[in-house]
Amino acid sequence: MNAPTPRRWLRDARRAIARLPSLRMGRVPDAPALSVRDPWPGDPTRGAQLIKGELEIGGAVQPLKQGGWHQIGGSAVMRSGAHGFSWLRDLRALGTDAARLRARALVSEWIASPPSDAVAHRPDVVGARITAWLGHYDFFAATADDAFRQRLMSRLVSDARGLSAALPAEELDARALTAMKGLVAAAVALREHAGFLTRALRFLPQEISRQILPDGCHAERSPAAQLSALQDLTEIRALLQTSQTQPPPVLGHAIERMAPALRMMRHGDGGLALFNGSREETSTLVDLVLTQAGRGGRGPSALTDGGFHRMQAGRSVLIVDCGVPAPPGLDRLAHAGTLSMELSVGRDRLIVNCGAFLAGPPEWHDAARATAAHSTLVIGDLNSSELKPEGLGRRPTTVEVNRQEAAGAHWLDVSHDGWQKTFGAVHRRRLYMAESGEDVRGEDMIEAREPQPFTLRFHLHPDVQASAQQDGAAVLLRLKSGMFWRLRADGARLNLEETIYLGGAEPRRGEQIVLTGFADGPQHIKWALSKVERAG
Repeated sequence: MNAPTPRRWLRDARRAIARLPSLRMGRVPDAPALSVRDPWPGDPTRGAQLIKGELEIGGAVQPLKQGGWHQIGGSAVMRSGAHGFSWLRDLRALGTDAARLRARALVSEWIASPPSDAVAHRPDVVGARITAWLGHYDFFAATADDAFRQRLMSRLVSDARGLSAALPAEELDARALTAMKGLVAAAVALREHAGFLTRALRFLPQEISRQILPDGCHAERSPAAQLSALQDLTEIRALLQTSQTQPPPVLGHAIERMAPALRMMRHGDGGLALFNGSREETSTLVDLVLTQAGRGGRGPSALTDGGFHRMQAGRSVLIVDCGVPAPPGLDRLAHAGTLSMELSVGRDRLIVNCGAFLAGPPEWHDAARATAAHSTLVIGDLNSSELKPEGLGRRPTTVEVNRQEAAGAHWLDVSHDGWQKTFGAVHRRRLYMAESGEDVRGEDMIEAREPQPFTLRFHLHPDVQASAQQDGAAVLLRLKSGMFWRLRADGARLNLEETIYLGGAEPRRGEQIVLTGFADGPQHIKWALSKVERAG
């Protein structure tokens, strides 16, 4: 085992001191000094499930019955969601007396017997819990008896002390912003503890500078992380404004850059593109986050630091991952999806990646990260990046991009070297979108001395109905809106196979078009996607 670094040793020492009873007996207020309001919508359907004893996090369901806090299992994402209490907004959305009493009972049970699970005491989970308890205080605690409110406020002070001691958070990714948000919320509500705000504002600027790239893309290169980080930063800004504290300039500048970048990552249905651990989310939530951010207008066509390109013409939107994977420490949820693409037409998703099921079983998480779960090329059934529990091992180090536009048409020429060490191979992808948006063409090729076995996959959204045509070189695609498109390909065998879609509220079966290269043939496939007027 590696010896702890001086920084980690000091942080652990501060946290141990913060937990000492003699130092936790400072003044505990009777109620929050200022009202902290959770700004995000809840789901009354999930709230009704909670009344019945079922907790849903990210599409996975766990029983949550009386006295059941120590039985919460499943993935770390499932457990962190449970112990972070953001689901209180679902009970608030339900709004009944039963929902209020259920929320109070679950909080009371947690305080009376805090779970031993280390995830429940991770800085980001503590930050989420502090923010949730304060954000819903008026809903579940304001009308409670004095004894409950005193226990709640005591636990809030204790958790905030521990969180303050834990900063800067050991987690390098977006979770550090959630931890920071919790301490700011505590500082606003617990005015007797001014040191919380001083400490949060000490670390916030450096955390923002490290996580938010110059083009506004979050360093994890994930639309989901982009949304979450922007939510946290807009909440922090609102909390500081509530307490009449001048936000550091870097905060406003980050929000201004992040909002257009988030717009760039949306499809025509208003949901998110599915790269690096993302799910669609609802257009309502994305709209609300952008409204809170206060930035209107269209997003850029490219994020040069984040490595995403967007080709948009007519009603079609094509989003392509053209960047090197996130660096170590920020690649915990990174997928091996370099050069993968997604295509939507109007509100219909056509070509997709499989998405993510982070709250589900580990095998689902691993499968969704594989290159084969993305609409791109795979050489020899080997992922373009090596998948490890903590992130990525071997990965592309160079992604070259050349983009041109003329008369409303788009060309994109991009390549990556993820298989250079293993096969001496480079994957090159050329894409074209016509001015109408109804003609999308591509070439995928392998540049290598020796021919390599490869497959090219196009995962279809579950709402798309696919039927192979008689010549075996094309597939007719019927979109949910009734539109027809056709995919044709040269230089490969074409098959329709099953796939799984994890981008929505629950896993769904779908189909994928699989193009298999010939071992003794050219390492080159040409394909075309075009709108057709009828199914003939």
